[in-house]
Amino acid sequence: MSGSQYHDASAEPNLTPMLDMVFQLVTFFMLVINFKSAQLDMNLKLPVVGSARPVDTKGQEDLLVLNINKQGHLTVYNTPKDIDGYIAGEAQSSLLAARQKNPKLQLGDELPTTVVIRADRATPFHLLNRVIQECQKNGFRNFSLKAMNKAEGET
Repeated sequence: MSGSQYHDASAEPNLTPMLDMVFQLVTFFMLVINFKSAQLDMNLKLPVVGSARPVDTKGQEDLLVLNINKQGHLTVYNTPKDIDGYIAGEAQSSLLAARQKNPKLQLGDELPTTVVIRADRATPFHLLNRVIQECQKNGFRNFSLKAMNKAEGET
């Protein structure tokens, strides 16, 4: 008998369902990841104010978060940045985004972005004021200063 019980044919698993599941998981995590929380510098000790409230965005979602340490340096994603250059770049980005809704908007006009300043409680006012003036020079007019609520312990 020339027939054999064993064949040389090998069985390969079908990887298509597994690859499909991996692709769906990657897509899911890309959609739900929150990059805004990575902007916050948790090393800052915010000032404590009894009447601190959450930022009122008035229906808009465009926020620029600036973390200012006690030496007056700007950090973004835990990376030190040049204040003048970074704010000017963010103003250009905000202007381009705002022009999609209002094409007549020009450089120097009021930008719809709200600047959220998270300054350490030990930051001298003149250093904080420098950041605010640079923002105003680039068209930002809406500001929110973050503080910690003493009663609730919220930021």
